[in-house]
Order: sequence, then structure tokens, then C-alpha cells
Amino acid sequence: MATATEPAPSRLLNRELSWVEFGARVLELAEDDRLPLLERLKFAAIFSQGLDEFFMVRVAGLLELDEAGVPVRSADGLGAGQTLEAIRERVSELTARQGKLWKRDLAPALAARGIDVATIDDCSEREREKLRKFFEREVYPILTPLAVGSGQPFPYVSGLSLSLGVIAVDPDTGEERFARVKVPEVLDRFVPVGKRLVPLESVIAHFLPMLFPGMEIAERALFRVTRDADFELSDDADDLLEAVESELRRRRFGDVVRLELSRSASRDMRDRLIQGLDVRPGQVYEIEGLLDQSELWELVALDRPDLKPPAWAPVVPPRWARAASGAEVFDEIRRGDLLVQQPYDSFRASFEAFAEAAARDPDVIAIKTAVYRTSDESSLVSSLIECAEQGKQSVCLVELKARFDERRNIEWSREMEEAGVHVVHGFPDLKIHAKMTLVVRREPGGLRRYVHIGTGNYNASTARVYEDLGLFTADEEISADVADLFNHVTGFGRPQLFRKLLVAPFTMRDRLVEEIRRVAAAAADGAPARIRLKVNALVDPTVVEELYTASTAGVPIEIQARSICMLRPGVKGLSETIRVTSIVDRFLEHSRVYWFDAGDETNVYMGSADLMPRNLDRRIEVLAPVENARAKAEIGAILDSAFADTRNTWELGADGEWTHREAKAKKAHAHQEAMMRRAQLRARRARS
Repeated sequence: MATATEPAPSRLLNRELSWVEFGARVLELAEDDRLPLLERLKFAAIFSQGLDEFFMVRVAGLLELDEAGVPVRSADGLGAGQTLEAIRERVSELTARQGKLWKRDLAPALAARGIDVATIDDCSEREREKLRKFFEREVYPILTPLAVGSGQPFPYVSGLSLSLGVIAVDPDTGEERFARVKVPEVLDRFVPVGKRLVPLESVIAHFLPMLFPGMEIAERALFRVTRDADFELSDDADDLLEAVESELRRRRFGDVVRLELSRSASRDMRDRLIQGLDVRPGQVYEIEGLLDQSELWELVALDRPDLKPPAWAPVVPPRWARAASGAEVFDEIRRGDLLVQQPYDSFRASFEAFAEAAARDPDVIAIKTAVYRTSDESSLVSSLIECAEQGKQSVCLVELKARFDERRNIEWSREMEEAGVHVVHGFPDLKIHAKMTLVVRREPGGLRRYVHIGTGNYNASTARVYEDLGLFTADEEISADVADLFNHVTGFGRPQLFRKLLVAPFTMRDRLVEEIRRVAAAAADGAPARIRLKVNALVDPTVVEELYTASTAGVPIEIQARSICMLRPGVKGLSETIRVTSIVDRFLEHSRVYWFDAGDETNVYMGSADLMPRNLDRRIEVLAPVENARAKAEIGAILDSAFADTRNTWELGADGEWTHREAKAKKAHAHQEAMMRRAQLRARRARS
């Protein structure tokens, strides 16, 4: 119980700090010496990438609020300035850990295994001569030193690019000048020389005198800036594509929100950068060791299978294996709903086979899909184009506002439009985040619709590393709902009552609240009751309060929130029956599942929506009911395994702290390994 000097904790945890703690869990895996070495580097790179996006969007927004003096407080009572201070303290601690990890552990371990990441000072004379020739031939011609002085203002520094800050001195006059030299992004970060890999910035720093002939180099220091990358579109933008392109051009010049600077930099260098970049001292983060570890992906990609986990090859789901032709794909779906789980089940042999069947089956007359993020490897776009070329109706909703994929989606849009695909860009004020595809087929009994609803993007690259679910169904009411939703987005009019789907921003919030209350009422009546949620993030205050109410009614609630959770579990009289966990492992847990047991009725939903205000109120999202008994049982088995994980699970305490939950080796249950074994076993049984 709180004392007079110890205020009661907030009912909600801080959203931003909760995300930072997700980053801490990722960093813990980089520190785990039980993992293969290059897998640890992968997690170090992911940690850095995540921080970049966090600063570009979330911290940028907090800085705007703080600078404007807007007296807005977060759900836990902190103002913008207080939250920024707390973020700075925790991020500084984590990046210091990452720097020491690289210097004291990862780099020496790599060297011991023949991957020696060294500075140019570590190289022999012969190696330095090779680097000099490489510099003169490949690097020097594309470098542009930008000095600051009379008539030379401080240069523009692009976001997320590495730069060398240089202080050059004229030995004859004593004049000092600051200059910026950008480390070229078109070259690899690590330069091979002999058996070593030398960071490109180390090579450039060593040969700086060639860029400043006759000058003395008094100091050189590596730095990197992060810029505000969020943008908003006017609700009345007439041409959404043009508006997004305009904002993308503006994004390059967003305000600097973070300056990362080598810890070895002098006070003078630091002050020059603070003044030139117009940042506060509190926005400067001193980095020890390798700066910008997001580029460790370059090392992760090395052909060293001995330093990586065993390669995983997704299996062909048994029922898909039976479908040899396009027509048989639809026959199999018509026999009963199909559930697939990537990356354990093959995306290529399931969803892409479904889209290709739509293109090649002469009885298919239309395909409609919604694309949020895709990839060059994905065959969906070519299937849509093939449908259009055959005279079939081919429609694609392309979300141009998918953050950091805007430019790619613009390119896809133009390519498809030129091929005859009907491309729709949606609304300025609503993102289309739903993952849904509709195929219309002419059959003996009339037209029949087939639907895929997924939790993840139609992206072949991420389908290999993100855990997601996909449901294929010919259910008439679900397919009618999907058809109505496509018509709402492409046409004009108010959506009518949806038959089975939970659709945001129209019905999803109210329906989820109804489900929670239904379970709470069952518990109050003494009937069996349980809620199980698997989401990426839980931050919606209304839903959190409903879960608290259900908990006080005695409902056991299990929540797996991969990244952010504002709910405070295990508080007496508030959330005693709620348990929150997070799995961080080889594959990114990405599926969203909602499971509600009330008496003898179990309702299960899966789809694209997290429990966040933006998903429930400001996006087109879809959750589909899972009614097929086999599919429901499969989801139940997945949840059982996930909640039983004792290898890479962290548990959230009432104090807001996450604790790594590990069992003894003989008793440990690794959920993702279990899912791989399960997929392989089913495939073997299907072949026998």
C-alpha cells in the first residue's frame, strides 16, 4: 500500500518508456552468449534500427510539444519534458551497454572467428598501402568536404548518414575552420583488406590530409544526426499521391531530433555541432565504440553458416500440397477454412499460390487486394498485373502513407496503373492497414468469393522473419463483408452493417469491448471465463480499463504484448488476474489474436489491428472471426505454446519492470522451436 510519501502508481504505464524497454529486451539478446555470434549481431542491429525510428517519430513529437509549451501529460502523468528526460536517461544507459558490448565482447569474438573488424591503425604497412590505393580510386573522387566560414554556412546534414566533423588549421595563419565530410552511403561500411574489415569512416579519417592539402588536421570526430521523419497530410488533399510525394521531399529537411557523437570528441567539436545543427545539449548522445550499429547487417549477411542458427526452410502446408492447380486451390478452400502461420508455413506456397491461381484460373473474373507494405520479391504485384492483362477486374488499394515505405508504394502504384490495374489510394485521414484479398470466381452454382485475411503484410521478405497468421475462407458472410469494405474504400457512401467482420474505425472498438464485458459477466455468474490476447502493442486506455474491470470480476487474462504495454498487471484490487508477457526471439512475433471464453461459448478473432487508438479509430482495420473448429484448435495450440515459453519470454511486473523468465535447461520450452518442429511434423505426416 502506498504511503504518504510514496504516491500510488499510475493505472497506466508510460507508452514511450514501454517502447524503450522493448529495445532493452532486444539488446539483451545481443548480450546473450548462448546465441550464435552473427545472430547476436543481428539483434544489435535491430536495437539500433528501432531506436532510429523511435527518435524519428515518437521523440520528434515530444520535442514539438515541449518546445511549444503545450501542457499535455501522458497517461502516467508525465509532461513532454519529463518524458524526454526519462527517455534520455534510459537510452543513454542502453547505448552505453551496446557500445561496451561491441568493444569488449562482439568485436573480439568476431576476430577470434576470422572476422577482424579493425581500425586502420591496426593494419600493417602493406595493408595501409592497399587502403590508400582503394581510397584514391574508390572513395576520394566522391568525397566533398564542406567547410564553414565567411560565405559558407553550416552545411545541411542528411538524416541517418555518418559524417566526420573536422577541425583544420592553416599552419601559416593559425586560422581554424570546421568542415563536414560525409561518409558515402553508396559504399559498403566495412572495407576488406587482407583478413581484416576496416570501417569506411576509419579509412577516410586516416586520409583526411588529402582532402585538406596544406592544412593540419587538429581533430576529427564521427557524428550522425536523426531528423524528424513524421508528417501529416491535410484532410482535404485532392491528390493523395502528389501530397505524399511533397511531404517526402520535406521529410529530408525535418528538424534534428538527435545528435550521436563519438565520445572522444572535444568540447569545442561538440559545441560547434550543437550550434550548427541547432540542437539542445540534451539531444546529444555520446557513443563509445562503433557508431551506427544498424549497419552490422552487412556483417550478418556474411556467408558464415557456422555463426548463424540453422537455416529454416518454411514447409508447404499439407492441404496446400494437395492443390496441384489453381482450380484445386479454390476447391481446397471451399472444403473448409485454411489457417497458415508464417514463417513456419510457406508464404510462397500459400498466399502467393492463391494470388497466382487467381491470375491463371480462367474461371476467376476479379481480384481485389490491399497493400500496406510489399517487396520486390513478392509475386502479388505481378499477379495483379497478369489479371489486368487478361481482362479480369484487378483492383489494388495501395496505402501511400505506410511509414518509411511511402516511396516504394508510389513506385508500385505507378507500375500497376500503367499495366491496367485499378489503383486506389484511400483517404488522407485514414490509413488502410487491413490485410485482405478477395477473389471472385465463376462456378456452376454462380459466382463465389474467396478471401484471405492476414495479420501481416503481403511481403515475401518479411514473411520469412515475421510470425504471422493467414486465414483463407469461402464463408459467404465474411466474403460479403470484405466486398462491402472494398466498395466503401473505392467508392462513396457510408458502410452498412458488417455481418461478421470487426472493422475499424466503425465497429471494432465497440465489439471488442462487448466481448470483454461478456466474459466479465460470465465470470461474475460463476461460469468459465478467460481472455487471451496476442498483440504487438496494448496502449488504448479504454480497452485497458475494460480489462481491469474484467480482472476485478475474476477473469483470468493472459496477454502477450511484444513491444508496448501500458497496462499494469498484478496490482491488488485492480489487475491481480492479469499476466503480461513478451516473446523476443529469432522471428518477430507479429500476429494479432483475440480469444474470449465465456461459459460454453468461445469467440476467436485474428487480423491486422493492435489495441491502440490509431488502430481502433484512425485506420481501416479488419479482425475476422475464426469459426472453423480445426483452425480454432490450431490457434489454441499456438497460444498454449506461446504462453508456456520459458526460453525467450519476459514478464511484466506491477512495478513496470520486465523480467526475463527462464526455466532450467531441461525444462525450458522454446515456443518458436516448437512451432518449427510442429510444422515439420505435419509436413512429414502429409507425405507419408
